[in-house]
Amino acid sequence: MFKKTLSVLAVAALAVSAHAADVVLKVAASPVPHAEILNFIKPKLKAEGVDLQVREFSDYIQPNAAVEDKQLDANFFQHQPYLDSYNKDRKSSLVQVPNGKVHVEPFGAYSSKIKNIKDLKDGATVAIPNDPSNGGRALLLLQKNGLLELKDASKLTSTPLDIAKNPKKLKFKELEAPLLPRALGDVDLALINTNYAIEAKLNPTKDALFIEGADSPYTNIIAARADRANDEAIAKLTRALHGDDVKKFILDKYKGAVVPAF
Repeated sequence: MFKKTLSVLAVAALAVSAHAADVVLKVAASPVPHAEILNFIKPKLKAEGVDLQVREFSDYIQPNAAVEDKQLDANFFQHQPYLDSYNKDRKSSLVQVPNGKVHVEPFGAYSSKIKNIKDLKDGATVAIPNDPSNGGRALLLLQKNGLLELKDASKLTSTPLDIAKNPKKLKFKELEAPLLPRALGDVDLALINTNYAIEAKLNPTKDALFIEGADSPYTNIIAARADRANDEAIAKLTRALHGDDVKKFILDKYKGAVVPAF
């Protein structure tokens, strides 16, 4: 009986020890699709000893600030041009982690007033994101579709002041990215990040008047502080995100609105 009790206690101790050994990894993410993808891989990471805790943010500032301030370990919501712009503006030094590329969200143009871009009137008001990287991305997409010409087509952070030719005399309204879907009724055209489009029940592959191709350079990444970029828990996270099951999940769930980049 004594030996049996010891065996039970030993098993219980091992269970407690295994539970205590789980490494907690706190990751900031936009609700759609980032948090959905992270929650999909939580069981896989749990089996590898990583307790993935996903914290959702609706803006593009707090997820980086929380990682920089060491409140969270990593984030998943942005592309490299945005991270570069954030680091420059905020004097921070967050980095893309090794093998940190996950997916592309093709950026699109939407309207509640016209069904075809050919019907966009002269003097129309166009809403674009007000951060340098996504604002520049919007202008590049407008240029690609023949609506304007930029002074430097290779510059990723162009603003309306960098427009060389504006034949339709478009007027630009710069808004915070999360507010763009709500502005559709007040403008003629809005360039919207796909995560916010999906949240607003827009279908990028059906509702966008035009959209980036899968060759977009704006790949969404995992970012962290430089001193944490090579952590084993983060390496397990990126390996899990690059699995065939994740690729299938993305393709099945988002049907072209989100494209795997691995």
